[in-house]
Amino acid sequence: MAFRQRRERLRSILNGPTCIRPGSVYDATSIRIAEDLGFELGMFGGSVASLAVLGDPDIALITLTELAEQMRRMSRAAALPVLVDADHGYGNALNVRRTVQELEAAGAAGLTIEDTLLPQAFGQAATQLIPLEEGVGKMKAALDGRSDSSLVVMGRTGAASITGLDDAIARARAYEATGVDALFFTGIKNRAELEAISAATKLPIVLGGAPEEMTALDYLTGQRVRIALQGHAPFAAATQAVYETLKALREGVSPKSLKGLASSELTGRAMREADTKERSAAFLGPQKS
Repeated sequence: MAFRQRRERLRSILNGPTCIRPGSVYDATSIRIAEDLGFELGMFGGSVASLAVLGDPDIALITLTELAEQMRRMSRAAALPVLVDADHGYGNALNVRRTVQELEAAGAAGLTIEDTLLPQAFGQAATQLIPLEEGVGKMKAALDGRSDSSLVVMGRTGAASITGLDDAIARARAYEATGVDALFFTGIKNRAELEAISAATKLPIVLGGAPEEMTALDYLTGQRVRIALQGHAPFAAATQAVYETLKALREGVSPKSLKGLASSELTGRAMREADTKERSAAFLGPQKS
């Protein structure tokens, strides 16, 4: 599937009548599984990107090149549209523009640019935000950087839990005015905050996590939320599975006695084994049994 079609599918979600939950993906295998299970969208989070590529915490250590290359691998592996957490755009507004160009070329359906000050400033323990004016400049640069107008650009802010609801609304409205396609919020604490944000803005809303009282999809749909993340449990589950399997092997358990391993049938589906066999027969000629 062409990249533009993937982006149009993401736009259909944002412009659609309901809220969906994306599948957290981070590599070629996870995106294929999410696609096979029927997820409408994949979410490539910054935290899982850092863990999958570097094995490091989410403190802006991963580079744009590493992020884009991982996205490129996923784009090759599956046609599932993917929304990428592009953090702060890896620098100032000009870096943001470059970030958009690289992720567009890598096949991302959409990306988020946030107004968090990254990496963390010297001597500061609490999360900080860049000035509103700088955030607006980053959104404008992001829009200027795309060559495919169907690529979805989202303005993201965590102001609700950092500087307060009023600042979150002010930033959201300013980003909205630049022409971004959607607004992505983290740190919203309750329904009252979400309802205030929804009333003050017009664009589709994406939530990067929410308390239990805000998990009902019908309620979120009514507040113009079209995508609601639910964390990155697949990577956590994979990490636990690898740990338990290696621990058992280290302790002398026979490979044949291990529990919870993927079946050969599931592994074959994930690696698209049937497709490869068809291509082998078509391009390599008859194969001896």
